[in-house]
Amino acid sequence: MPKRILQGTAVSTKGDKTVVVRVENASKHALLGKIIRSSKKYHAHDAENAVKEGDTVRIEECAPISKQKRWTVLSETK
Repeated sequence: MPKRILQGTAVSTKGDKTVVVRVENASKHALLGKIIRSSKKYHAHDAENAVKEGDTVRIEECAPISKQKRWTVLSETK
């Protein structure tokens, strides 16, 4: 089974080797046709502490690292 890859913005880098990434989703309402924006936060493992707040990052699904971390940082773009 392929691993999911998501792209989002780094919101918090306060934890050691941890970054919180907000992934935004836009979908069309079934009845009204209006665009609805929603977002979700993911805790991702950043081994080098290279990501800064505001960076756009790609995260990949992985085996559980801690209670909340199930994602790792693939790459970052400033």
